Amino acid sequence: MTLGLLNANPVVQAKKERLARTQDQHRDYDGLDTLDTKYVRDIRDPEHPYSLEQLSVLSEDSITLDDKLNRILITFTPTIQHCRMATIIGLCLRAKLKECLPLHYKVDIRVSPGSHADEDSVNKQLNDKERVVAALENPNLRQLVDECICSNEI
Repeated sequence: MTLGLLNANPVVQAKKERLARTQDQHRDYDGLDTLDTKYVRDIRDPEHPYSLEQLSVLSEDSITLDDKLNRILITFTPTIQHCRMATIIGLCLRAKLKECLPLHYKVDIRVSPGSHADEDSVNKQLNDKERVVAALENPNLRQLVDECICSNEI
């Protein structure tokens, strides 16, 4: 079953409790919901039946919102330095945020500094619009991204 996995036994964290929020508690002063992991916390890892949050790939500290500049920076940490799914994880993050956020926000997605052997290459791929569009036009990649985004099995 684990044949071909680079990280066959990832460290899995317990799911964090979800707090019920009132509208005022999560509204930013400029009108955008304060961006936390609520948009991306349930994205499933492409290799494992766990969420990115459970695998500590994402945390609330890894998401930065600059509402004045309309920019969002997400920094994620792959579970291993040679993670071949890092670009898929980034595509999942980008696709999910595209569905959830206003179009005027610029989203930058990066791997955490020093967390991936091909950090520069992965960052370049994840933030190149043409490469992202081409990747999401590939039916196999799109299906994998959609499965990770829409997974209800977590």
